[in-house]
Amino acid sequence: MKRILISGSFDDFRSHHVRLLHEGHRLGEVYVVVWSDRMVAAVTGRPPKFPAAERHYLVRTNRYVADVVLADDIDDQFHSAYILSESLIRRVDPDLWLDTEENQARVDFCTCHGFEYRILDAGVLAGFPEHSAAAEGLGNRAGKKVVVTGCYDWFHSGHVRFFEEASEYGDLYVIVGSDENVRLLKGEGHPLFPQAERRYLVGSVRHVTRAMVSTGSGWMDAEPEILALQPDLYVVNEDGDKPEKRAFCRQHDLEYLVLKRTPKDGLMRRSSTELRRL
Repeated sequence: MKRILISGSFDDFRSHHVRLLHEGHRLGEVYVVVWSDRMVAAVTGRPPKFPAAERHYLVRTNRYVADVVLADDIDDQFHSAYILSESLIRRVDPDLWLDTEENQARVDFCTCHGFEYRILDAGVLAGFPEHSAAAEGLGNRAGKKVVVTGCYDWFHSGHVRFFEEASEYGDLYVIVGSDENVRLLKGEGHPLFPQAERRYLVGSVRHVTRAMVSTGSGWMDAEPEILALQPDLYVVNEDGDKPEKRAFCRQHDLEYLVLKRTPKDGLMRRSSTELRRL
């Protein structure tokens, strides 16, 4: 199987990043080099919005990524050319460097090192396709179905950490709020991102077995999907703990678990509301 190299800052992780990883996975095993904070600042002229450890975590937990290397040993001579140090190239040992815009320095670099350089057309990266069966979730170690619900509008590391923790109880099914219901609950200006895109981002997390969009209304907008799934456990965080959800679980004899909002070790606590202000 080919080893596919993708390199970039992956700052403010969004669906276009996932689309690139997804398409790379169709070609082989994806190995990602995430730029260090120093490299991002040197290339863009400003510090990244999110620190390297957080960007590394978001890429590492994507289901299409085989491994991630943090480019913390980049020499100044590599910054402007967008190419990598010899030590990183030896570590990744790629067959193909996948990119979205042609860079002549990278073309020459790949030719010199004996591997292919390929550009993906913007049309290839359009849309939000279903996630491939080959990249399904991690498997049902606990023998249970677990469901979580939410808006997941401004996707961030706190969401991924929540999925990671919830998936420890079984196969994780994420029900994303529809555009209509998010507007109903949060008002005009919400959501920032359409339901198809939010579902796609959530479904790309390796801890998620399947993501879907709710068809109901109110705080229990996911009721039709939960009744169809017949899960063993409904998991929420402290912000998502609502009387309507507790009542539904009592009525249907469904176990209900509230998790504390704790970030991954070493990362900042994130909220979508705060990120909207950045």
